[in-house]
Amino acid sequence: MTPPPLDDASVAQLVKDAAAAPSMHNAQPWRFRYSRGSGTFRLYADFERTMTHSDPQGRALHLGCGAALFNLRVAVASAGLHPEVALLPDASDASLLATVRMTAPGDEQDTELGLLHPAVSERHTSRYPFAETDIPEDLRSALVDAAHREGATLAFPSAWHLRWVQELAEEAEARNLTDDGSGEDLARWTRTGPGEAGTAPDGVPDYAFGPRKHGGRSPVRDFSGGKPAAGLGATPFESNPHLAVLTTAEDGPRDWLVAGQAMERVLLLATAKGLASSFSTQALEWPDLRWPLRDPVTGTGQAQMILRLGYGPKGPVTHRRPVGDVLGFEP
Repeated sequence: MTPPPLDDASVAQLVKDAAAAPSMHNAQPWRFRYSRGSGTFRLYADFERTMTHSDPQGRALHLGCGAALFNLRVAVASAGLHPEVALLPDASDASLLATVRMTAPGDEQDTELGLLHPAVSERHTSRYPFAETDIPEDLRSALVDAAHREGATLAFPSAWHLRWVQELAEEAEARNLTDDGSGEDLARWTRTGPGEAGTAPDGVPDYAFGPRKHGGRSPVRDFSGGKPAAGLGATPFESNPHLAVLTTAEDGPRDWLVAGQAMERVLLLATAKGLASSFSTQALEWPDLRWPLRDPVTGTGQAQMILRLGYGPKGPVTHRRPVGDVLGFEP
C-alpha cells in the first residue's frame, strides 16, 4: 500500500536526517530527488566530491552515501512508514545508487529502525582521547549483530591482530603526511580560521580536528597535515584502543553501499548506548595496506572501514550543506 505523498517540509526533514551521515572528510557526496507522485526518493552520488587521490574508485564515497541511505531508512521508519529499498536500480546510470519507496504500514523491523532515530542527530565524530575502559561483551555482540543484519561483518581484533591493524594505520598516516596527493585532498576538505571553519557547509573545520596524538596507539589522523596549527595542542590517546574492522565478502559498488549502511547502523547503536566513535581510514587509502587487513585466519573479506569506539567526549557538531542544495523535487 502506498501512503499519501508527503508535504515538502516533511520530505526536507527526512533528507536533513539522511544528510547527518558521516562521509570521508565530511564531503557529503550525495544528492536526493523526491517524486511527489510515487512517494519515492532517488539517491545519487555526487562524483565531483570524490577524493581524487585518497578514494579514486569512489569506495569511500559509496560508504558515505550508504550511511546517508541508512539514515533515510531510519527517518522513514520513525515516521511510521516502511522504506522499500532498491540498490543500483539502473545499470546505465552509475550515479543512481538507490531508490527508496515509502509504503505503509511499517513492520517490526521498521519499529527497530525507528528506535535509532534519536541517535541520528546525536552521532558526531569524536577525534579526542577515549577512556581506557572496556566495552561490555554484550554491547560488542550487539554491534556485531547490527553489522550482520545489514549484510556485513564486524570484528574486534585483539592481541597481535590489533597490533597489526595499528601498525598498518601508522604506516599509512606516515605516508599521508609526506604524500602530495593526500595533502591536496586535505587542503580541499579542511576548513581553518574563524571565518571558513565557522561558516563552510562542508569539510572538516579546525575546531573538529581534535588534539594531536602525543603517545598512545589510537590510529588518529592529523588533519593539519603535520603543519603548525594554533590551538590544537597535543595529548596522549588510548594505549589499548577499541578498534572494529568492518568487512564485506566482495568489493564492488553494491558491497560499498551495504558496508555504508552497516557502518551507520553500528554507529547509531553505539551512540544510543553511550559510546563515542571516530574513523581510521588511512590504511584503507593505500591498496597495499588495505589488502593485509583481510581476516588473518581465513584470508577472506574486504576491509571497508576501521571504527574506533570507546567512552569519551562526544565530538562537536560539524556543518551540513543546506537541504535545498542536496534535494530536488519532481512531479
